[in-house]
Amino acid sequence: MNANVLFLCPHNAAKSLIAAVYFNRLAEQVGLFAKGDSAGTEPSDAVMPVVAEMLLKDGVDVSDYKPRHMMPEELESAALIVSIGCTPQELTEATAPIEYWDDVPMVSQDPEGSRDAIRVHVEELVERLQRQKLS
Repeated sequence: MNANVLFLCPHNAAKSLIAAVYFNRLAEQVGLFAKGDSAGTEPSDAVMPVVAEMLLKDGVDVSDYKPRHMMPEELESAALIVSIGCTPQELTEATAPIEYWDDVPMVSQDPEGSRDAIRVHVEELVERLQRQKLS
Protein backbone atom coordinates (compact mmCIF):
# COMPACT_ATOMS: atom_id res chain seq x y z
CA MET A 1 0.00 0.00 0.00
CA ASN A 2 1.28 3.46 -0.85
CA ALA A 3 0.80 6.37 1.52
CA ASN A 4 1.04 10.05 0.74
CA VAL A 5 1.89 12.32 3.64
CA LEU A 6 1.29 16.05 3.21
CA PHE A 7 3.42 18.26 5.44
CA LEU A 8 1.99 21.74 5.92
CA CYS A 9 3.34 24.90 7.49
CA PRO A 10 2.25 28.48 6.97
CA HIS A 11 4.91 29.52 4.44
CA ASN A 12 6.31 26.27 2.99
CA ALA A 13 9.72 27.91 3.24
CA ALA A 14 11.11 25.94 6.15
CA LYS A 15 9.40 23.40 8.44
CA SER A 16 7.17 21.51 6.01
CA LEU A 17 9.95 21.38 3.42
CA ILE A 18 12.46 20.06 5.97
CA ALA A 19 9.93 17.43 7.07
CA ALA A 20 9.19 16.25 3.52
CA VAL A 21 12.88 16.04 2.63
CA TYR A 22 13.76 13.99 5.71
CA PHE A 23 10.61 11.87 5.43
CA ASN A 24 11.32 10.92 1.81
CA ARG A 25 14.95 10.13 2.55
CA LEU A 26 14.16 7.95 5.58
CA ALA A 27 11.20 6.23 3.90
CA GLU A 28 13.44 5.25 0.99
CA GLN A 29 16.18 4.02 3.33
CA VAL A 30 13.82 1.68 5.18
CA GLY A 31 11.82 0.58 2.13
CA LEU A 32 8.60 2.31 3.13
CA PHE A 33 6.34 2.88 0.14
CA ALA A 34 5.30 6.36 1.12
CA LYS A 35 5.88 9.81 -0.31
CA GLY A 36 6.01 13.09 1.53
CA ASP A 37 5.13 16.41 -0.04
CA SER A 38 5.00 19.91 1.40
CA ALA A 39 2.90 23.02 0.96
CA GLY A 40 1.86 26.14 2.82
CA THR A 41 -1.27 28.05 3.70
CA GLU A 42 0.36 31.40 2.81
CA PRO A 43 3.51 30.49 0.85
CA SER A 44 6.61 32.66 0.88
CA ASP A 45 8.40 33.70 -2.28
CA ALA A 46 11.44 31.53 -1.55
CA VAL A 47 12.92 28.96 0.81
CA MET A 48 14.56 30.52 3.87
CA PRO A 49 18.31 30.78 3.14
CA VAL A 50 19.22 29.10 6.44
CA VAL A 51 17.01 26.13 5.50
CA ALA A 52 18.51 25.85 2.02
CA GLU A 53 21.98 25.91 3.60
CA MET A 54 21.13 23.26 6.23
CA LEU A 55 19.59 20.93 3.66
CA LEU A 56 22.49 21.42 1.25
CA LYS A 57 24.87 20.33 4.02
CA ASP A 58 22.73 17.18 4.25
CA GLY A 59 23.07 16.60 0.51
CA VAL A 60 19.74 18.03 -0.67
CA ASP A 61 19.69 21.08 -2.94
CA VAL A 62 16.43 23.00 -2.59
CA SER A 63 17.70 26.22 -4.15
CA ASP A 64 15.25 25.87 -7.06
CA TYR A 65 12.29 24.93 -4.85
CA LYS A 66 9.40 27.40 -4.98
CA PRO A 67 7.12 27.38 -1.92
CA ARG A 68 3.59 26.58 -2.97
CA HIS A 69 0.03 26.82 -1.73
CA MET A 70 -1.74 23.68 -0.55
CA MET A 71 -4.41 22.48 -2.97
CA PRO A 72 -7.87 21.36 -1.80
CA GLU A 73 -7.47 18.02 -3.58
CA GLU A 74 -4.31 17.33 -1.56
CA LEU A 75 -6.30 17.73 1.64
CA GLU A 76 -8.61 15.01 0.33
CA SER A 77 -6.11 12.61 -1.23
CA ALA A 78 -3.42 12.48 1.46
CA ALA A 79 -3.29 9.44 3.72
CA LEU A 80 -2.07 11.74 6.50
CA ILE A 81 -1.67 15.48 6.93
CA VAL A 82 1.02 16.78 9.26
CA SER A 83 0.51 20.36 10.38
CA ILE A 84 3.57 22.19 11.64
CA GLY A 85 2.18 25.52 12.77
CA CYS A 86 -1.08 25.69 10.83
CA THR A 87 -4.35 26.26 12.67
CA PRO A 88 -7.23 23.77 12.59
CA GLN A 89 -9.34 26.47 10.92
CA GLU A 90 -6.96 26.43 7.94
CA LEU A 91 -7.50 22.70 7.49
CA THR A 92 -11.29 22.42 7.63
CA GLU A 93 -11.43 20.86 4.14
CA ALA A 94 -9.14 18.00 5.11
CA THR A 95 -10.63 14.53 5.01
CA ALA A 96 -7.42 12.74 6.01
CA PRO A 97 -6.30 12.38 9.61
CA ILE A 98 -4.33 15.40 10.83
CA GLU A 99 -1.35 15.26 13.13
CA TYR A 100 -0.11 18.46 14.78
CA TRP A 101 3.60 18.97 15.44
CA ASP A 102 3.20 22.19 17.39
CA ASP A 103 6.29 21.69 19.55
CA VAL A 104 8.73 22.48 16.74
CA PRO A 105 10.71 25.68 17.44
CA MET A 106 10.56 28.54 14.96
CA VAL A 107 13.27 28.19 12.34
CA SER A 108 13.96 31.93 12.47
CA GLN A 109 14.83 31.65 16.17
CA ASP A 110 16.45 28.20 16.36
CA PRO A 111 17.19 26.63 12.95
CA GLU A 112 19.06 23.60 14.25
CA GLY A 113 16.58 23.01 17.07
CA SER A 114 13.73 23.15 14.59
CA ARG A 115 15.46 20.74 12.22
CA ASP A 116 16.29 18.34 15.04
CA ALA A 117 12.71 18.37 16.40
CA ILE A 118 11.38 17.69 12.91
CA ARG A 119 13.83 14.80 12.45
CA VAL A 120 12.62 13.20 15.69
CA HIS A 121 8.99 13.52 14.59
CA VAL A 122 9.80 12.12 11.14
CA GLU A 123 11.64 9.15 12.62
CA GLU A 124 8.69 8.40 14.91
CA LEU A 125 6.24 8.75 12.01
CA VAL A 126 8.20 6.41 9.75
CA GLU A 127 8.49 3.83 12.55
CA ARG A 128 4.74 4.05 13.15
CA LEU A 129 3.94 3.67 9.44
CA GLN A 130 6.23 0.65 9.25
CA ARG A 131 4.38 -0.93 12.16
CA GLN A 132 1.09 -0.30 10.35
CA LYS A 133 2.43 -2.44 7.49
CA LEU A 134 2.45 0.32 4.90
CA SER A 135 5.75 -0.95 3.55
